[in-house]
Amino acid sequence: MILLTGAAGKTGRAVLQALAKREAVVRVFVRHRDQASDLLEAGATEALLGDFTGTDALRTAVNGISSLYHICPNMHPAEIEIGRSIITAAAEAGVEHFVYHSVLHPQAEKMPHHWNKLRVEELLLESGLEFTILQPAPYMQNILASKEAILSEGIYRAPYPAATALSLVDLQDLGEAAAIVLTGEGHTNAIYELSGTTALTQLELVSILAKARGTSVRYEEISIDDWCVKAATSGLGKYAVETLTRMFRYYAAYGLKGNTKQLCWLLGREPTGFFAFAKREII
Repeated sequence: MILLTGAAGKTGRAVLQALAKREAVVRVFVRHRDQASDLLEAGATEALLGDFTGTDALRTAVNGISSLYHICPNMHPAEIEIGRSIITAAAEAGVEHFVYHSVLHPQAEKMPHHWNKLRVEELLLESGLEFTILQPAPYMQNILASKEAILSEGIYRAPYPAATALSLVDLQDLGEAAAIVLTGEGHTNAIYELSGTTALTQLELVSILAKARGTSVRYEEISIDDWCVKAATSGLGKYAVETLTRMFRYYAAYGLKGNTKQLCWLLGREPTGFFAFAKREII
């Protein structure tokens, strides 16, 4: 049996969908009963309620499983403590394979959520567990938050310059890669960077969007201050706003550039390109 933590988010659902296609037996660990019901309908075999602060809940969650895919809630200030708790519980239970959902370039200390994931990677390396670490690029799906503006105004907006170059990955490809690692052999003690594209500037991104739509799309940089006001109004917490602000500044200064070869090797095919994603999800 495979345990999937953080299963209710978009990443967890993508991984669950890919595992369900392989008829894997999956236990999901979620906080709310309605989430459990949805995930059981989506292909989970079992659903356990609890949170990462409960030691007993974690011990119950890891009991009787062979593999584990750990996704920490996004931008969580206690990611290191959560990672330590789930790694300890897995080690005590004799879990055979711990797969950690990290991030592309966790070495970037200027981005707190990246740096925290590196600390969890370190804990995993020292745990004695057989592990695989997946380091995905930013999701193509993040752009869907701007879908309405792209379709109605022909504008894609983001809080960094047009020259900012980012590699991206399709969440469906990430889910498939995770399922391959969890159900296949030969992936223990490995770290895989998962990029679906080379680094694309925002001008290149809107050019691809325009080609997919058959109409013009332009890029518009918004100020970080304006983004912060909108994010706070939408209910995003202070830590997440501050962390994302630092991420945007990092992107503007350095970009985030990955290589597609490892994902291509895992999938046994070329990763989904941004044009194909745009035709599937935006147009």
